[in-house]
Amino acid sequence: MTTLSESRGEVATGVALYAHLLRRAGFSASRAQVEEYAKRPYEEVVEELLNPQDQPEIDEDRLLRYYPHYGSIDNYNGAGAGRWYYRMINSERQLQEKIALFWHHVFATAWHKTEHSPTVIRQIEMFRQNGLGKFSDILLDLSRDPAMIHWLDNNQNHSYRINENFGRELMELFSMGIGAYSEHDIKEAARAFTGWTFRQPMPLYPYGHWDASYEYDPNDHDDGEKTFLGQTGNFNGQDVIDIIVDQESAARFISRHLYNFFVADESQVPAWSIEPPQDPEAIDIMVNAYFESGAEIRSVLRAMFNSDFFKRAAYKRVKSPVEFVTGVIKLSGEYTEPDPGLADLVSASTAMGQELLNPATVEGWHTGKEWIDGGTLNERVNFAVEHLQKVDAPGVLAIVDRLAALGRSLSPEEFLDECLDLVGPLPVSDETRGSLLEFANTLGDVNYASDRDESLANVTHMLRLIVAAPEYQFG
Repeated sequence: MTTLSESRGEVATGVALYAHLLRRAGFSASRAQVEEYAKRPYEEVVEELLNPQDQPEIDEDRLLRYYPHYGSIDNYNGAGAGRWYYRMINSERQLQEKIALFWHHVFATAWHKTEHSPTVIRQIEMFRQNGLGKFSDILLDLSRDPAMIHWLDNNQNHSYRINENFGRELMELFSMGIGAYSEHDIKEAARAFTGWTFRQPMPLYPYGHWDASYEYDPNDHDDGEKTFLGQTGNFNGQDVIDIIVDQESAARFISRHLYNFFVADESQVPAWSIEPPQDPEAIDIMVNAYFESGAEIRSVLRAMFNSDFFKRAAYKRVKSPVEFVTGVIKLSGEYTEPDPGLADLVSASTAMGQELLNPATVEGWHTGKEWIDGGTLNERVNFAVEHLQKVDAPGVLAIVDRLAALGRSLSPEEFLDECLDLVGPLPVSDETRGSLLEFANTLGDVNYASDRDESLANVTHMLRLIVAAPEYQFG
């Protein structure tokens, strides 16, 4: 049995490689789905994931029959976060949902300031539609997004009195990082975005939420000459974005963000100006793809997913709460239909430290091991145990069926290895394996085709122990 430490640094192959890809480019998959993908060439599967528009769109009509209030845009928690969980679990366009989560983290915009659910929800839809495209188009759409304009006060950025908030964060957190620009550049960027505002929606009461829409006010735009990142001209916001996207600092910054989200945990973003990437060669590969493709995110991800450094990165990331919750549900096989309790998933990831559509600050969430403390770890383990102890959960039944289909008695070690394989495959340390084997030894040799009730009891008990192991926090 390969241990966790031994697995790190090895290029994943076979079913393990496809499972790794589907955890990172999506939100995990059932073992049957992984095995179907594994029948096809790896590069072909990558290409399918990178082109979600070629896959059927999820039909949400059934969800709205069970949850009619999710059809309302007045409730960000249900209409936005609840429906998003349903999509993450069931959509065939897995990378479309994953890239939306990525940009939601990088361009963190929260309901708690806007208190306007339609704009927050529609920002996520914007990320679904443009999230794999050209970085310049993504930044342009973001700059015209009412949720972002209000979040970073660009509606208060006037030709006669600039507000630097959006211009600063556009460079610091969204595109280039600290150290790649000057205070003068911030002021010039702010001038370029004057007049970029939005049409105020009608008041919430008594009519409910109405849409807000982008609006350009030429009378409030500073038409003067500007010098930005060493270039001079009568720049507007589009020009500023085009200049930013051409910078090597932008290519490296966004590549490192993609690496941190899809490959392996990095240090927190504020430290990037003083701490180099853990894998500079990997970043170089992604930067080359960025420039060769005209800054297309899809091309950067293609280079990343097909690389050896990605294939060596299994279990080098702590799962975010949303990834953890969705992965547990995919393993249990629940919510393939809009069953009651879908909103509980939103509450669960919130208790673990990640409230969808409502990040705490413009910086987004801190990632990696900062997801884990005594309280959030308990929330994670309790959630996983709750869902994987259900003897009627489709995913649990599928594991029992696979054990039964072997048609023979399994020794304690064989039972443990089969369970770890079907859960991941999940490599564990010798210490974790020894603890799990202690329970398996209490069962002795068991034929899982002979006694259904006993088989269910054994499997649910083992699954509860596996998901409580430290290794299960990594993905």
